Amino acid sequence: MSMVSSNPEVLGGVLVFSQTRVPVRNLFDYLLAGDSVKDFLEDFPTVSFEQVRHVLQGAEVAFEKMAA
Repeated sequence: MSMVSSNPEVLGGVLVFSQTRVPVRNLFDYLLAGDSVKDFLEDFPTVSFEQVRHVLQGAEVAFEKMAA
């Protein structure tokens, strides 16, 4: 199962956590505001920790490639 998805029929194609209507951007908004992953997961119970971990690991890899 994919951890994230994009479908024009769901929120106009915004990248969301799979099987939810929660935009991935919401996670980064929470973290930038100083909230924790725990806070995010409590507020969006349809998102799993595994999905969050996958997104954050992907972001880490992308940042490492940009820095190289």
